[in-house]
Amino acid sequence: MSDPQPEPDVAELGVPVVEVEGLEVNFKGRVGFFSGLLGRKGSDAKAVDGVSITLHEGEVLALAGESGCGKTTTARAIMGLLIPDAGTIRYRGEPLARSRRGLRGYRRQVQMVFQDPTAALNPRQTIYEIVAEGLRIHGVPGGPDAKTEEQLVARALSRAGLRPPERFYLLYPHELSGGQRQRVVIAGALVVDPTVIVADEPVSNLDASVRGEILALLMKLREGSRISILIVTHDLGLAWTVADRVAVMYLGRVVEVGPAEEVLQRPKHPYTKALLNVVPEAGGTERPILQGEPPDPTRIPKGCRFHPRCPVVASGRAERLGILNRCIGEDLALEEIAPGHDVACYLTGLGEEP
Repeated sequence: MSDPQPEPDVAELGVPVVEVEGLEVNFKGRVGFFSGLLGRKGSDAKAVDGVSITLHEGEVLALAGESGCGKTTTARAIMGLLIPDAGTIRYRGEPLARSRRGLRGYRRQVQMVFQDPTAALNPRQTIYEIVAEGLRIHGVPGGPDAKTEEQLVARALSRAGLRPPERFYLLYPHELSGGQRQRVVIAGALVVDPTVIVADEPVSNLDASVRGEILALLMKLREGSRISILIVTHDLGLAWTVADRVAVMYLGRVVEVGPAEEVLQRPKHPYTKALLNVVPEAGGTERPILQGEPPDPTRIPKGCRFHPRCPVVASGRAERLGILNRCIGEDLALEEIAPGHDVACYLTGLGEEP
């Protein structure tokens, strides 16, 4: 795996492109047939609970955490694929419009690359039709003009690394490799010239030999076109490789966010450190300190949400430091500990390392 990206100077971050503030998404609890007859109600799950993040122009931001932490739900809310219960999403300073017309204009600028390319591609359409579909949906000038449409499709396929593009026009998804299918998904996003790409676990279903190629492609797009990229991932090794900044989520909240090199080399939250202990690039040697499964989002613990699994609590260190009652009983928000580096942990107030 390649070296981490250079740490960006906070003052040199580009202008905000997508801003998320106080985002909340709840899923209504479901009950079984007999429980319903007895009048029981399912508990709501807080999938996302007060998330605030900013994606800047030309930046790669990794939204990282275990499965079930709320990162994919956050991405889907950013895309307008679900309606949040609270919070604001802004694109270039303007709140996301929920009208059909407003969403269409927004989605032309903010495109999503899904995790599973096989599921994302219509098996009954040719590659040409799949890539051209975005042009037709968004009414891009030249869409009805076959020659202009073909030029745009060819350009998108070439940018995604499928060359010569004409070779792929009449093929179907099942005739391509996994890596080529993911490149088609990326081409479908690029064909409308977006300014933002939201990539949900873009390489998790690919062979190791192909992952590096797809990640290199995304980095090339960022460098050549100043496209902003939000990468959703459970793999901090991937974030280590490609991200400028990292936001670490746990049980619906961001618990640490900052420059990638700072967060991944000098983590300040015990959860971030635990995740890093299984990443060879981070020099992790303990195998691993993160115990147990993420708690049920319908039963969020009081205090710090991580405390039932926190090694600082389990080892008795929190009690010795005099912060145990706060850890298990007092909710806390992110606090800036260095320029651009925010953490939600009572250890930081004592100047202690996790």
